[in-house]
Amino acid sequence: MAFSGFPRGVRSTPVPNPLFGELLEQIEDLAELRCTLRLVWLLHRKKGSRRWVSERELMSDRALLKASSAGGRNAEAEVRRGLQLAVQRGTVLPSREGSSPERYTLNTEEGRRALEAGPDDARPVDNGTTPWEGTRERPNIYGLYEDNIGMLSPMIAEELKDAEERYPQPWIEEAIREAVRANRRSWRYVSAILERWEREGRRDGEPGRHSQKTGYQEYFRR
Repeated sequence: MAFSGFPRGVRSTPVPNPLFGELLEQIEDLAELRCTLRLVWLLHRKKGSRRWVSERELMSDRALLKASSAGGRNAEAEVRRGLQLAVQRGTVLPSREGSSPERYTLNTEEGRRALEAGPDDARPVDNGTTPWEGTRERPNIYGLYEDNIGMLSPMIAEELKDAEERYPQPWIEEAIREAVRANRRSWRYVSAILERWEREGRRDGEPGRHSQKTGYQEYFRR
């Protein structure tokens, strides 16, 4: 299935420039590249100055494990192998408590300080990620929501599931895009769009201009 393109206003994640230069030339293993890029993304979503990602978070990350399972590979083994390669290269730093790494961060000044602070002073932020459920495909709306609105929490995942049973999937996908275009990135806003379409209908699969400006915006002024 061809990628439909990045929607207007899509969020971006800052990536250290060497990953687009000398490191991109050196990294040959896809597992290492996946783990490095996903770690960058997860770290960016943390709050505070002392940011790191726990091994538990990496081993329950849906996108990373799903990508690592391609071709029937053992996903967790691939993630561990990719992390080991990144650590060996020096782009990723592990912190060891006991016999195995429990925290990972980028090899930056900020990352080194985070690991030196210790687990008591640098607790990870619960970003609401849901455990990976093996190779079962999840509907595109979950990925669309996560890429454009925010991290999936168990509550939001349940609401998306309920919405799937109530609305056609194209409606949900377009409502998410509409929320991005309006720069109102919340499930509450997406849900308001869907409820309005259910009441008033849609023309040719597109929301009416008048409804968009006077309906949703007025709803959120209440």
